[in-house]
Amino acid sequence: MKIVVAGSIAFDYLMSFPGDFLDHVKPDRLQKLSLSFLVDEMVKQYGGCAPNIAYSLALLGERPVVMGTAGEDFGPYREWLEASGVDTSAAKTIPGVFTASFFATTDQKQNQIASFYTGAMAYARTLSFHDFADGVDIAIISPNDPEAMDKYPRECRELGIPYIYDPSQQIVRTGGELLREGLVGADILIVNDYEYEMLKDRTGMSDDEIRASVKRAVIVTQGAEGTAIWVGGEEIKVPAAPAGQIVDPTGVGDAFRSGLIKGLALGLPWAACGRIGSVAAVYVLGTKGPQAHSYTLSEFVERYVAAFGEDEATSALRAELA
Repeated sequence: MKIVVAGSIAFDYLMSFPGDFLDHVKPDRLQKLSLSFLVDEMVKQYGGCAPNIAYSLALLGERPVVMGTAGEDFGPYREWLEASGVDTSAAKTIPGVFTASFFATTDQKQNQIASFYTGAMAYARTLSFHDFADGVDIAIISPNDPEAMDKYPRECRELGIPYIYDPSQQIVRTGGELLREGLVGADILIVNDYEYEMLKDRTGMSDDEIRASVKRAVIVTQGAEGTAIWVGGEEIKVPAAPAGQIVDPTGVGDAFRSGLIKGLALGLPWAACGRIGSVAAVYVLGTKGPQAHSYTLSEFVERYVAAFGEDEATSALRAELA
């Protein structure tokens, strides 16, 4: 299956604050908010939604194509992705510009404050799904340059490419009309529970209207509460996999999307797709950074069985091992 992952390519600067953000927020002074947090450590990691999703998909045995724009400092990152099993042929380097950067500070309760520098991501609008002459089986349109996120769904509909619409972090920067255009006709909409509420506010659409606009499924991740998948008017509830050690939440949602797409590639039922996503997500939760984890497919199956037991997902994954 040819899977194209469109989205941001970025470097992540991850910082840890040894306290609770809320202890330093004065509710009666929110109109003049001015906060500075002294962090204990900072690490620089490879990140960006598209490579994060593609990386875990490669661990799960796929060879996804990353579609995005990066800066002149992308060389070592491209080598890392190729060595990890990711196809970077659709990742375009922009001369004279630096790769986008994500700055995130996480407190002891896993609350996160983040900002994002656009950099080369602004050129993503120059890429096109029309450039894939040999076709695409499924695409995911993850957070990216706003104009690109407006363009890509339209192109997928024109070309008949099934796509997963994943506006998540870009909901706050995208107008309601553009959000409606992106989700109407999508095969799947996926956001977290907070983003879902923002999406409804921005578009003015109700739950029923959103679910009626998407062809196959509306998926809302809910952290430790699991995931809700709405299909054909019914809700499928998927529990979260046991997390084990919790280190950093950055990239957990991207890994969930990887597992979900892997389940779709295997033709599995929705609940099994969600369970694969849940297991993929906790690997990231236990590491510092969205691409710091690693596992073999057989190790993944073992962790899946420990979390959910034997089912159609384990049978399908073992068939790939054979």
